[in-house]
Amino acid sequence: MPDTTRSQQPKLRDAVRTVLRFHHYSIHTERSSVDWIVRFVRFHGMRPREDLCPAEPKIEAFLTDLAVHGNVAPATQNQAMNALVFLTSASSTMPCRAVSIL
Repeated sequence: MPDTTRSQQPKLRDAVRTVLRFHHYSIHTERSSVDWIVRFVRFHGMRPREDLCPAEPKIEAFLTDLAVHGNVAPATQNQAMNALVFLTSASSTMPCRAVSIL
């Protein structure tokens, strides 16, 4: 049976964790960022990485929904925004391929 796991690109969640660890972010920051990214992906129902583009209107819609329907504090909304900005900056260095995000 051929080993197909080595030829596949890592899932976005794992790639983000790798970048965060490479830059020596706290494990708490890593968990929080990954949780916000997962919520963002589920909110939009995205599957392939190409669905990230264009990111700005999707991030804006997600943050607006958090504020209006999620009743979150501005600091919480800011934390989510920082995680999503990190995602877009990290994904610009990661090639977008049609693979599963989660």
